Amino acid sequence: MKKFFEEFKAFAMRGNVIDLAVGVVIGGAFGKITTSIVNDIIMPAISMLTGGINFANWKWVLKAAETSINEAGETVVDVAEVAITYGNTIAIIIDFIIIAFAVFCMVKAINSMHRKKEEPAPEPAPEPEPSAEEKLLTEIRDLLKEKN
Repeated sequence: MKKFFEEFKAFAMRGNVIDLAVGVVIGGAFGKITTSIVNDIIMPAISMLTGGINFANWKWVLKAAETSINEAGETVVDVAEVAITYGNTIAIIIDFIIIAFAVFCMVKAINSMHRKKEEPAPEPAPEPEPSAEEKLLTEIRDLLKEKN
């Protein structure tokens, strides 16, 4: 059992796991910021451009609500409305697109930083291969050295 906990500790303390945990926490906070931007800034602007339509109210009613009037004269809903509310889905899709674009930009920036770190210094150009004439002269020089 002790070995199990030691293995878990080694796993949990690896850099990748800690980086992932930090990413999840920051991602959660970033998601809240993006949702607020979409709900509080973008969707009202789109609503204004479309004539004041509230996206949250966009729906396709499959079956209207059934109501009746009780003894006190109040309207009572007997059967709730059945509807597909797609307006909220539009806001969520816009939210997703913004988050995906931001993540893409961050990954692109991180990858470019990694590429800059990984680029090795250019290797010095290898000395050119000696020509046949130079090889012959070198051999003659070496032979003359041996004779002397």
